[in-house]
Amino acid sequence: MSDIARVTVLGAGVLGAQIAYQTVYSGFDVTVYDIGDEALSAGRKRLGALVTAYRAEVEGATEASTQAALERLAMTTDLAQAARNADLIIEAVPERLDIKRETYEKLAALAPEHTIFATNSSTLLPSDMKDFTGRPDRFLALHFANQIWKFNTAEVMGTAETSPAVFDTVVEFARAIGMVPIPVLKERPGYVLNSLLVPFLNAALDLAAGGYAQPEDVDNVWRIATGAPMGPFQIYDVVGLGTAYNILSSGDEHSQRLAAWLKEHYIDRGRMGAGAGGGFYDDPLG
Repeated sequence: MSDIARVTVLGAGVLGAQIAYQTVYSGFDVTVYDIGDEALSAGRKRLGALVTAYRAEVEGATEASTQAALERLAMTTDLAQAARNADLIIEAVPERLDIKRETYEKLAALAPEHTIFATNSSTLLPSDMKDFTGRPDRFLALHFANQIWKFNTAEVMGTAETSPAVFDTVVEFARAIGMVPIPVLKERPGYVLNSLLVPFLNAALDLAAGGYAQPEDVDNVWRIATGAPMGPFQIYDVVGLGTAYNILSSGDEHSQRLAAWLKEHYIDRGRMGAGAGGGFYDDPLG
């Protein structure tokens, strides 16, 4: 991986923190950027929880190795500083095109010419954003699953303008940080994972919002009948209800009604998911 040594992650949210920690734990120099001190403080708490999780769940992880990784990780609210020496910038900002556009337009003027930009967007296509980057040949999607130290897939999807060499470099980077690279051969909304997962989660939400079944009963029937370790509402809590709301709000009329129901019954009541103390459950993994 001689082409990538210094990595910047934009966004210290649930997945941003995981991507940053997995990358620094794998030996890369990592900087995390977020928009303010409050966001970085929340990110530090997530990173501290990841240290504990790695010690408990990652083979070979020790107190020394996990703590050393955390101490090597730099954090900043200065975008110019974050971008200055990066070989790869992984964007994990909120799932809104206007936010991503603003972010990439700033990055285009700040990052070195050689820097590769990668979006962790779960639903937007890289071609939706490529013209904002100033380097469409060095831009693509690199999408991780939640709890990446366990569910270690990394979907790599470019546009018609992405350089094949850049695509291959990012595939090798994903492998170098312990992921299983999943090359997506042409653009598709939702990539592979979310092409399967989002309709499943939406169907579950439709059952609850329509008054057909309670969330816990939907989860019970899925787990019991399929042997799956988690039900859809447990998955919602782990992903975060804010992410689900942003995706649904950008959808068709039916999706927007589901978003409104989710907002009224959960988000407006402070029920944002496991990372915020509770969503559909107080402890979705308990």
